[in-house]
Amino acid sequence: MSTRIVLADDQTLVRAGFRALLERADDLLVVGEAANGAEAVELARAEHPDVILMDIRMPVMDGIEATRTIVGDAALQSTRIVVLTTFEVDDYVFDALRAGASGFLLKDIDPDDLRRAVRLVARGESLLSPSITRRLIETFVSGDPTVRLDDKPLGVLTEREREIVGLVGEGLSNEEIAQRVFVSPATVKTHVGRALLKLRARDRAQLVVIAYETGLVVPGSR
Repeated sequence: MSTRIVLADDQTLVRAGFRALLERADDLLVVGEAANGAEAVELARAEHPDVILMDIRMPVMDGIEATRTIVGDAALQSTRIVVLTTFEVDDYVFDALRAGASGFLLKDIDPDDLRRAVRLVARGESLLSPSITRRLIETFVSGDPTVRLDDKPLGVLTEREREIVGLVGEGLSNEEIAQRVFVSPATVKTHVGRALLKLRARDRAQLVVIAYETGLVVPGSR
């Protein structure tokens, strides 16, 4: 079965380029293109894609608001959003992650890496290396006056789950966490899964955001 993709970017040539790169693979299918965030929302509701590649800066409705709207739609819980950006350190990227995006890709990404990334996020796996996600979020949480630390959401977690969410926030993989706390990677995966459910987080990227916004991880601590 093909992974169904929506492309959202206000530049026609960018969309055409991504479509051409993606559809070179038999298992990837672009089911629609949007020139702005409002069109992306409409397409998401009509097509229920597995993945949306979402530009941030678009007219009518930007990619952040479109992401927030799609993530908030119960009928689109299986749709994953990947933000497209020109710079790895982009202050809008963190806003998109807070809105529910599963990660981000640079627009000049290697074609093979693009196809691999889409497949990964469609399977619900971690799109980016945890260290890159951690570095991005740490940069902006530490300088964002709108972030107010609140650890109340962590009250639903066990002590072990809380510990593991903190290690996810530090950028560690399941294998690295397993070595740190002396359990198997499978056990770590189970704890991560339970934390996702309890915190109502869509994926690992959201756990990283929660770890910082609750103060579980302190920017600059590593």
